[in-house]
Amino acid sequence: MKAMILAAGKGERLRPLTLHTPKPLVRVGGVPLIEYHVRALAAAGFTELVINHAWLGLQIEEYLGDGARFGVRIVYSPEGEPLETGGGIQRALPLLGEAPFVVVNGDIWTDYDFSRLRGEWSTSAHLVLVDNPEHHPGGDFGWSAGQLATEEAISRLTYSGIAVLHPRLFAQCPGGAFKLAPLLRQALSDGQASGEYYSGRWIDVGTHERLAQVERLLTGES
Repeated sequence: MKAMILAAGKGERLRPLTLHTPKPLVRVGGVPLIEYHVRALAAAGFTELVINHAWLGLQIEEYLGDGARFGVRIVYSPEGEPLETGGGIQRALPLLGEAPFVVVNGDIWTDYDFSRLRGEWSTSAHLVLVDNPEHHPGGDFGWSAGQLATEEAISRLTYSGIAVLHPRLFAQCPGGAFKLAPLLRQALSDGQASGEYYSGRWIDVGTHERLAQVERLLTGES
């Protein structure tokens, strides 16, 4: 089973850090964000990784190389134009093959155990959901009786940026730039989406404040 790390974001809210460094290489606890994912995926038994990139993407390739020092094989999907999340994944499908694959947003930090996602999947999308952070109180998906629910569900959770996706999810997409969220909602509507709730540590590292939050977690500060 392969895994893809989404690393094409420009990270404008993390300027000036991202003026000369791609967002996935911003360091927290002395380690680039993307390296946490590579090591966690390797520890979970994923040995074939695909990484897309755009802004200053060659720096990512130079840092991670072919993945050998992490015990994995990395291939890259460079994007010459902004493709957004959905378009970036679709561009990389020839590298990912025909089987379901794990996808991870490169700009999150988490202690999630990716080995939970290894195995056989029948749905087009399986999403890992977390509690709604302060900056996203409305959540993304309904949650009821331990499973994904319609928009009318009383309880709502936030999509963590971690999922298992089947290539057929993108079968009707025209190509170019498009968002992933509408495809996930359509899969839910079609009965082709499942989900799980994760209560562990997870932070969307999109601002300097949240970057500092991860630093405090890693150093044991309150």
